Amino acid sequence: MSGLRVREREMLELGMSLPALASRATAIASLPPLGLLTLAALTPEGWETTLHECEGGVGALAHRLALDRPDLVAISALTPSINDAYVLADALRAEGIRVVIGGLHATAMPHEVAEHADAAVIGDGEPVWPDLLGDAAADRLRPLYQAPRPFDLCSAPVPRFDLVDGRPRPRYTIQTARGCPLACDFCGASRLLGPFREKPVELIEQELSALTGAHGARTIELADDHTFVGRRDPLPLLAAFERAGVRWFTEADWRIGERPALLDRLAASGCVQVLIGVETLVPRHAGMGAKAAPLSRVMDAVAAIQDRGVAVIGCFVVGGDGEDFESLHALGEFLVEAPFADLQLTLETPFPGTGLRVRLGREGRLLRDRGWEACTLFDVAFRPDRMSVEQLESGFRNLVRMVFAHGPSGRRAKLRRRIWGRREEVL
Repeated sequence: MSGLRVREREMLELGMSLPALASRATAIASLPPLGLLTLAALTPEGWETTLHECEGGVGALAHRLALDRPDLVAISALTPSINDAYVLADALRAEGIRVVIGGLHATAMPHEVAEHADAAVIGDGEPVWPDLLGDAAADRLRPLYQAPRPFDLCSAPVPRFDLVDGRPRPRYTIQTARGCPLACDFCGASRLLGPFREKPVELIEQELSALTGAHGARTIELADDHTFVGRRDPLPLLAAFERAGVRWFTEADWRIGERPALLDRLAASGCVQVLIGVETLVPRHAGMGAKAAPLSRVMDAVAAIQDRGVAVIGCFVVGGDGEDFESLHALGEFLVEAPFADLQLTLETPFPGTGLRVRLGREGRLLRDRGWEACTLFDVAFRPDRMSVEQLESGFRNLVRMVFAHGPSGRRAKLRRRIWGRREEVL
């Protein structure tokens, strides 16, 4: 149940009319569900496992699954798709088919999820999956499952990538690290995913070998929230990617631009793009820690990364406290000319389990008439402090039109080509 979702029709129509946004939506929708494929790899012998993606609507998927009569259906859903997950789960349970739901939303709201499922999984699914299946076989599923300790990525299996065979994939995902040690209050990664952990390079190489061998994968998107924030030496990881011969991209923060040893090997490893969370020109986001810095220093780091032949996607979170018409206009003027190879704009969103949601709830600013379906990153789900809801919606749409118009988008496309052209000089 993946893919971009937008509640507000005008924003949806705008996004689908802008090529840069529409292409990213298509790419996200095609990514294989890494969490479910990992659980499939941990499924004991005696169970037959199949993967179903939600194509053609929830009703059609429920009908297909009801005909198959599975012993258990595991659903992974994020907050914006959780209502669809509930519809699917309710329909299957009405047919006598047992359902388990996991993921970030289930971790944050387990008791709500348990109202629609025979079992909800809190946190990492890997440690509890074999026991959950044993309980299902014995017809004694518990409402909630939670591991006593975080999953050790040293025990991570190679995901069952074979389950997605038969459908062309422009890219695949692997995970080299889980969580984030930073504490940006709008982000659930540092709270819901448990402590920050890094996967051993030898296991990463096994996954890369599986993807490049049997599946012929040539483009990899890392399912990391922050690849280079830990203590491990990044050079063995980069060497593993270089040996695999793949193109890949990931998320990090601007500080990698001040690490020459890493930058000197980044392009050679096959990295073509990194998403950097600049977040805002209005310095009001809490918990950013050392990532918060003067804009001039951030942009110097971005220039250093791109000088090495690696394109930077500048990520900005719009609408936080302190945002007003003047700041939105200033952001637009900056981004139209800013030397980022690409951009990502989202609205600040109070996801369950985040410090942001706790604070906005305490202040009575959550919009009660907008449920989980508004937690999309592109819809307003709270009352801003310096604008009305309607003003922020309109201002965000205007900002998107301005930044992703044909002229600025074309300029960034040319910049990307120039940056990637430097790779030959760097290598």
